[in-house]
Amino acid sequence: MKELVGSCCVCGKQLYCLDGFFNGVYTENNETICFDCSKDREKSAE
Repeated sequence: MKELVGSCCVCGKQLYCLDGFFNGVYTENNETICFDCSKDREKSAE
């Protein structure tokens, strides 16, 4: 099952829940971010 749950706050990509697993990252600031943007943020924080 694929259910739209929101969009990435960085790039706007649509984020889905796939068979019960969220296909993105939910931050402490209540933001949803796609995996690609999350990796980019981690790299820039180093």
